[in-house]
Order: sequence, then C-alpha cells, then structure tokens
Amino acid sequence: MLTDVQTFAIMNAGVRILRENLGIVESEIFITNIGTNKFDYTKWRENLWDDLTPTELFKRAAATEERYVVPNGVEII
Repeated sequence: MLTDVQTFAIMNAGVRILRENLGIVESEIFITNIGTNKFDYTKWRENLWDDLTPTELFKRAAATEERYVVPNGVEII
C-alpha cells in the first residue's frame, strides 16, 4: 500500500505530465472523464502492450525510470 508521500508524489508527477503534454483544459477534461464510472481502466489497458515483446517492454520501463527523478522519501515499487 502506498504512503501519503508516495501517493502525493505520483499524483503530482501525473498532473505535471498531463499539463505539460495536454495543456490545462485538456488535462481537466481527461481527469474528469477518467474519474467517471463509464471509464473502465482495466478494459482500456487490456491490450496496451500487446505489440511489445517482454524485452522491449523492459527497455521502455528502464528508460522511463532513468528519465524521471524519484523524489526523496519515495520508495521505488
């Protein structure tokens, strides 16, 4: 289970990434829509990585880890 510090760090990074890539208005639309009961996150991500081999997925995950700095006090899980 995530601590409050971990949850805050993840939420802060997520909102920052949304804002930088979508802009303020589109970020708000995304957050509003993803929070509705109509959006099924599990179904949405069901085939998300189907086109990647495990090796390619690992490489992308490692690159993402290197790209983003983990704040002090946040455990990498």
